[in-house]
Order: sequence, then structure tokens, then C-alpha cells
Amino acid sequence: MTTPTRFLPSFGLALGVLALIAGCSQEAGDGKAAGGEKVVNLYSARHYDTDLPLYERFTRETGIRINRIEGNADQLIARMKAEGATSPADLFITADAGALWRAEQAGLFQPVESAVISERIPANLREPSGLWTGFMRRARVVAYDSAKVRPEEVDSYDKLAGPRFRGQICVRSADSIYNLSLVGALIEAWGPERAQAWTRGIVANMARPPEGGDRDQIRAVSAGVCQIALTNSYYYIRMASGDDAADKAVTDRVKLAFTSLDGQGAHVNISGGGVARGAPNKANAIRLLEFFTEAATQEHIARHNNEFPASPAVKAPEPVAAYANFAAHPMAVAAFARRQPEAQKMMSAAGWR
Repeated sequence: MTTPTRFLPSFGLALGVLALIAGCSQEAGDGKAAGGEKVVNLYSARHYDTDLPLYERFTRETGIRINRIEGNADQLIARMKAEGATSPADLFITADAGALWRAEQAGLFQPVESAVISERIPANLREPSGLWTGFMRRARVVAYDSAKVRPEEVDSYDKLAGPRFRGQICVRSADSIYNLSLVGALIEAWGPERAQAWTRGIVANMARPPEGGDRDQIRAVSAGVCQIALTNSYYYIRMASGDDAADKAVTDRVKLAFTSLDGQGAHVNISGGGVARGAPNKANAIRLLEFFTEAATQEHIARHNNEFPASPAVKAPEPVAAYANFAAHPMAVAAFARRQPEAQKMMSAAGWR
């Protein structure tokens, strides 16, 4: 059984809960609770209930109980920094390479050597020194009105900023970490001058000021507010394959294009994790991180959360299988992750709010 602890509004109270966990989670760093039970303390910015069966399976298979602390990535990073050397955190997982980079820059990870992870996960989806790794992929691509837009008009990112789509783009705000990572990838590929021109073009092409999440952008395309929208692939797949009849109707007309960067494939981001610098249960943390890279785990997440497996050896299940045969850009996720501060300044200067 896992022991979930949701993020608490009161930071002081949250630290009190964590102090309790720290006091009972281990004895002399042996990965065992006071009663001899094996434990691992997971700080998770993944907020998907479909992950819960995974935690239960991990405990059944290993005998290691998971103490789970949840919050958004920035909250958990701030919490781990505040806890310092006394942090009970063993493993931090989140969506987006940029969030993992922020934790890395805060000095919150330690390098891990795992032949298991290296064999399963391609090098471009891992931090080079072993500080963190991806275990799932998501593409940031384009949803388009198939009655108004031809697929070849949205087959590359540079076309999105051209005059064809003046006043026709819906997109979420500049502080969306997914947009920051996309712009970071463009900076890495094109250099700052061309990437800055692209961000200005996107702002000029906006149909409305940024608002809402990715699914709101897709629905806005269907409603005629705009002709195209930037979105993560799994949001669209979730709408197309879910139980909501209205969302399914949206995807009858709005289609997904796996837009390419310089003809090398779509921009790909990750869900991933890293072992905490002072992990009191390091061996258990590594075991849990390796568990996330297992084929059965990747298949479960793909099936229920509509992300793509990170391992090329894992066949994508339905419903993502219908979308899985796209070309993915080979850029190292660590390369665009470190560009996020530059991307933030660039987008702000362009008027992307």
C-alpha cells in the first residue's frame, strides 16, 4: 500500500508532516522504517490517479512501501530546498525536462549509475551525468481545424509564425513550462535571433490573449476562435479516446499534426525523475526509478495517461498506438531544459503573456 500525502496549503504544517516522515522512515539509512518495514519517500509532481495502481504494484513486487508527497514541481523544489540536509525526499518525479533542470540547478539530485536505466532509456532522454532520466515522452505539436487548414501548412514550427496564421493561433501563457521548453528547443536549434523572431510571430498571430490549458486551446479551434493551437499530444489523445462525447466531437474536426523542427521531427518532452541528493533510502529510490522505466510501467502510463513510452523497445498500446509512429526530434532534453530562463526572457520581450 502507498501512503499518499497531498500537498498542504500551510507550508509550516507541511514541514511538520515531513519531519514526522523523516523521523519514522528509516533507521541509520538502511531503507527501513522503525518497525523494519522497507520504505521510499516519493515527492511527486505527477497528479494522475492512474499512477496509483503502479505504486501498489511496486509495493507488492518489492515489499517497499511508498510514502508519497504531492505538489506542483515548483512547490516541491522549494520544499526540498527548505528542508536542506534533513529532507526525507528519496525520489522526485515530474513532467517536463525544464522542471527537472530546475531541481538540478538547485542541487537537489545526486548522480545515479544504473545499467538498467541506460539500457532502457535513450541517451538523449537522460541527463548526461545521471542526475535525472525520462521514462515517458510527450510531443508538443499542433491541433488544427481540418476544414480550414491543410496538413502541409502546419508541418513545421517555423510556418506557425508566418503571415498565413495572422490572428489564428490559440496558445496557453508564457509561464507554461511546456511552452518554455518548446521555445528553449528553438533557441537550441536556431539560435536566439531566429527564435526571437519566431516568438514575435507567434504573438502577432494570436487570436486572443493566452488563457486556459491545452484542452481549452483545442476546444477553441473547434469553436472557430482560431484555426490552430499548440498542445501536448496526450491532451488531444485523451479527448479523442475519452468518455466525454463533446470532446470526442471536437476531434472529429480538429486533427493533430506532428509538426517538425527543421525536418528532423517533433519537439519531444518527458516525464522523469531523479534521486534526491540526501536520499535516506537511496537503494530503494533507485529501484523505484528503475521501476518507472520498466516496459509494463511505461505501457500502463501510455494506456491510461496517453503519453508515449520513452523506451524504443516498448510498443505503445492503444489508444496512443494510433499516434505513436511520428518522427521525434533527436535533441537532448537536457539541452533545451537549460534554455528555459533565456526562453522566458525572450517570450516576455515579445509580449507573450
